[in-house]
Amino acid sequence: MTNSSFPIVSDGSDEPSEPSFVTKRRVEFRDTDAAGIVHFSAFFPMMESAEHAFLRASGLSVMQEQESGGSLTWPRVAASCDYLSAARFEDVLQIALFVDHLGTKSVRYRFEFSRDGQPIAVGKLTAVCCHFLAGKLTSVVIPDSVREAISTPVRDS
Repeated sequence: MTNSSFPIVSDGSDEPSEPSFVTKRRVEFRDTDAAGIVHFSAFFPMMESAEHAFLRASGLSVMQEQESGGSLTWPRVAASCDYLSAARFEDVLQIALFVDHLGTKSVRYRFEFSRDGQPIAVGKLTAVCCHFLAGKLTSVVIPDSVREAISTPVRDS
């Protein structure tokens, strides 16, 4: 799947045309409203789950213990989702994750949801790399090893 099947808004950046990671998820009853259509809010946990699966497949974690103490973690600072078509209970959605921007301290992901090639939604998450120690969260430069792992496309296991 490429982003050409998703004509939704572009911010003009050099968005990658091939995903870094692709996974699938079946719509569960808890994801839907009374009409059996996926509730708008259900896409956000799906994005987070896809991000976590991508990080695991890359040999990382959203909470990675550090030898120096504390952990490296990724709080979200922005999240959005544009809805293109309805998804329903029992639909199998393909979720393609793109690393749209990898900054010094942050990463912006794009998630393209589709069903049988039909665009369903496009979501975006921005997360900041932080060190968490003794209850304090401090933004830090993304370590080179983490940057390399996030920059490398992986397969869902």
